[in-house]
Amino acid sequence: MKNKTCLPILTLCFLTAGVCAAEESQEMVRPSFSASQSMTVTAVVEAIDHETRVVTVRPEDGEPITFTASEEARNLDQVEVGDILVAEYEETISIEVLANDGMQAEAASASAMARTEKGQMPGVAAMDATVITATVEEINLEKNTFKLKGPDGTINEYAARNPENLRRSKVGDLVVITATTAVAITVEEKHAE
Repeated sequence: MKNKTCLPILTLCFLTAGVCAAEESQEMVRPSFSASQSMTVTAVVEAIDHETRVVTVRPEDGEPITFTASEEARNLDQVEVGDILVAEYEETISIEVLANDGMQAEAASASAMARTEKGQMPGVAAMDATVITATVEEINLEKNTFKLKGPDGTINEYAARNPENLRRSKVGDLVVITATTAVAITVEEKHAE
């Protein structure tokens, strides 16, 4: 008789546990944001002194710019008046809130650079990336503010641009901020007219 009474209770406990587990497995959709901007500038080489490495370029619709090319600018001897300098710049930032599985706030950065080979027209590409994580220390829905603890232990308070994001986050969550900057500069030979 004991088995018949325990079966409905065990079934009820199992079903309740299943519902609770299903609710926990439906992960909260946490806030995220991403933006980027890019710019391309084209300029014509107006003057160049290969010995002093002083170069003057004129951007489209702009005033001339004079600079001294560093020794890092390989193959400067290939550049002549009339050549075209093309500089491309891109900056991206992303912010993502993640459930924290016991991670601590951290910061890391990486850089990479590549240059053209000797004898080619000058060119360089460089990229810098920084990743910073912070921990959500406090959320204040009434004041529309939140506090983050950074990698150095400092706690700062911020106002939320979108109050709904505060409802989609929890104290203890990890905020991952990734910023990337990429620059590519090439010199193209002037076109014969």
